[in-house]
Amino acid sequence: MTEILKGKPVADQLKEEIKERVRALQGRNLQPKLTVVRIGANPNDISYEKGILKNCGNLGIETEVIERPQEVTTEEMVELLESLNADDAVSGVLLFRPVPRHVDEEVLRNALDPDKDVDCMNPRNLARVFESDFSRLVPATPMAAMKVMEHYGIELEGKTVAVVNRSLVFGRPIAMMLLSKNATPIICHSRTKDLTEVTKNADVVIVAMGRYASVGKDYVTEDSIVIDVGVSEGADGKVGGDADFEALQDYVKMITPVPGGVGSVTTTILLEQVVKACELKHA
Repeated sequence: MTEILKGKPVADQLKEEIKERVRALQGRNLQPKLTVVRIGANPNDISYEKGILKNCGNLGIETEVIERPQEVTTEEMVELLESLNADDAVSGVLLFRPVPRHVDEEVLRNALDPDKDVDCMNPRNLARVFESDFSRLVPATPMAAMKVMEHYGIELEGKTVAVVNRSLVFGRPIAMMLLSKNATPIICHSRTKDLTEVTKNADVVIVAMGRYASVGKDYVTEDSIVIDVGVSEGADGKVGGDADFEALQDYVKMITPVPGGVGSVTTTILLEQVVKACELKHA
């Protein structure tokens, strides 16, 4: 019978650990603080922001939100980020992306202090990951996927893992994380020849294509473990993952649902990094 790998138990366990770490910091008169920087008032951003603020409140993390108008310039954003870099009360900074087209996101990536970069957008943080240094701040979504596998006792050493995503945000960082566990990652993409054969022959299949219910039984076997990171809408407006969950939930060995899987852990990892940033600063 297929085991459904739900994210809530993973997030709940992480939150308890975060609360303990926050209490330890507060015992030293230190207070982790997250500053959210938002350009404009996109409803999706505001909804996500509300969830972050609520979670921070429950975990004892202080928060502030800085909103800048849609017409803000790159120079003004750099000035803001530099002021946050210099503010000792701010542990971590989360800049909502994408930014407006007239704002140079590459400049902003480099302007943010990598030690406050909880979303891991600064190239220096990615460079650490590619050097297999996970001691500082890391990309939240790949780490969330790793935490889910760890929580459910999925042994990665010696296993072949097909990662269907090659982006700097997810595919490449998680390949480095998998290598650190002595797994054998295979990075796949839209040009991969005989993709279904690659995924069928893998022990674990991690999909992050953003193509609703596109991964069916032709991609996997009854022994496959499917970690679904994709999120998109179907023709009926229903939100789901890359995996055809209805077809696979009674077929594969293990599978994460969407929603309710990796995504529900990602925000918790993001907030854990606020605490980690505070700990590192005052180590």
